[in-house]
Amino acid sequence: MEKINGSVLKGMLESGCNNLNNRKKEVDALNVFPVPDGDTGTNMSLTFSNGISEINKSGSEQLSVISKTLSRGLLMGARGNSGVILSQIFRGFYQSVGDKDELDVKGLSQALCNGAKLAYKAVMRPVEGTILTVVRESSEVADEYVNGNPACSIEDYLDILCKEAKASLDRTPELLPTLKEARVVDSGGSGLLAIFDGFRAYLQGAPILAGQSTPAGKAEALLASGYCTEFILRLSDQGLHLYKEDRFRSSLNKMGQNITIIRDGDLVKVRLNTITPGDVLNLGQRYGEFARIRIDNLQEEQHPSILEEVSAEKEEAAENEEKEFGIITVAAGEGLKKLFTEYRADVIISGGQTMNPSTEDFVSAINKVNAKHIYLLPNNSNIIMAAQQAASVTEDKDIIVLQTRSIPEGLAACINFNTEGDVEENTANMNEAIAHVKTGQITYSIKDTTVDGREIHQGDYMGIFGKDIRLTAADKVTAACELLKDMIDDESEIVTLIQGEDATDEESAEVTSFIEENFDVDIDVQKGGQPVYSFIIGVE
Repeated sequence: MEKINGSVLKGMLESGCNNLNNRKKEVDALNVFPVPDGDTGTNMSLTFSNGISEINKSGSEQLSVISKTLSRGLLMGARGNSGVILSQIFRGFYQSVGDKDELDVKGLSQALCNGAKLAYKAVMRPVEGTILTVVRESSEVADEYVNGNPACSIEDYLDILCKEAKASLDRTPELLPTLKEARVVDSGGSGLLAIFDGFRAYLQGAPILAGQSTPAGKAEALLASGYCTEFILRLSDQGLHLYKEDRFRSSLNKMGQNITIIRDGDLVKVRLNTITPGDVLNLGQRYGEFARIRIDNLQEEQHPSILEEVSAEKEEAAENEEKEFGIITVAAGEGLKKLFTEYRADVIISGGQTMNPSTEDFVSAINKVNAKHIYLLPNNSNIIMAAQQAASVTEDKDIIVLQTRSIPEGLAACINFNTEGDVEENTANMNEAIAHVKTGQITYSIKDTTVDGREIHQGDYMGIFGKDIRLTAADKVTAACELLKDMIDDESEIVTLIQGEDATDEESAEVTSFIEENFDVDIDVQKGGQPVYSFIIGVE
């Protein structure tokens, strides 16, 4: 093949997306730390699937429209650092394509090289041995091949690209000692290789289809011909007791994509794309009665969301009540959401480890806050880039991304926000508070591995201080107490202990007693209800 048009590019993209979706669990498993939050594959899969979904909605077969729509879809759907980088690769690809109707092998090569360059620019401190290395080295080597073999075909180019991407991926442990010690290759680079392999498979006449793990080609059907299913649920008395958003979201994740959940008192507003709307409604009905329901075929003309319609009056009223400041934060767990609300957060985006919100989630939250200056608190290092990307696409508001890397940092920032201060004063005070917080976390190991010379066994509880695994123990209480010894010093004044969903009140009381008996500090105990981490500890 000498040239590709929009139809061929669309086929390549769908094949690449399916291959990534089929292998996302393999990519997730490459997480260096043995914590139950390896989500690189999931983030990349959700990001790329959003781009494909937008392409299918457009109905276009034009190369320039497809590349532009993909870029926008990836930008808004980007989750986690890997998803943001992936969106920048194809943003650079689109910029190079421009208004072309076809790409020859040189144009395709130049587009991918431009994508690699833009991805590097998007990262403040690029690290070699990651997806950045894989996209740069593979695109450069393939471009050199094209320059030396101007008569080569597109298939030849993809063969070289995939071969070099695999070689570059295999070299990543030599560039990052943490990968070498854990005996894995880079997860983001592995996800990118899956996409490239899908491209090549399509051109070879054997496009990758949705895997057997997705019944009856569910993922592929969902992208092409599913249903936008929306409802507003009024929780019953029993539903109020049973409803847990994290569990509800997990159930919905098995049924569809592009999920939005908003809770307002006893009302739960839900929107998602699914090919089994009946199953979704059956799930919702367990918790109460429906106030409104809408199901639209994704292939038909899109209508305003009922979530948007219901909130329109509130948003219109809010336009007349613009305030000086707004705060948007990220948290998982009903207790943490309630706590952030008490600390003046306007919107709490559901997410955190294993549930990285997308750029679009942040943009949607920004649109709900009628304020001149809006602070975004990601509360996770893997969410900061998505927040920054949301800020970059918001033109009519002053968006300030505070680089909170943990829940304790986010809480400290909110506590030190002053409604009477100006933006410079508040930004300085909140950043100063963030800098003075130490964060510890207790979770369990999902596999046997070695990190920083420490042997870790599956099922061990780990004490993580900042980004470092400091200790392992047989139970969560021992791990928490030992980690506290490492975190608290003579200058420490306040310890915040946040109890997770798998920790009991008795276990929390044991840790509290240990602090009281051994340290002269104030103690604030909160029931966060967060998944993954039995305890989150903040020391100030």
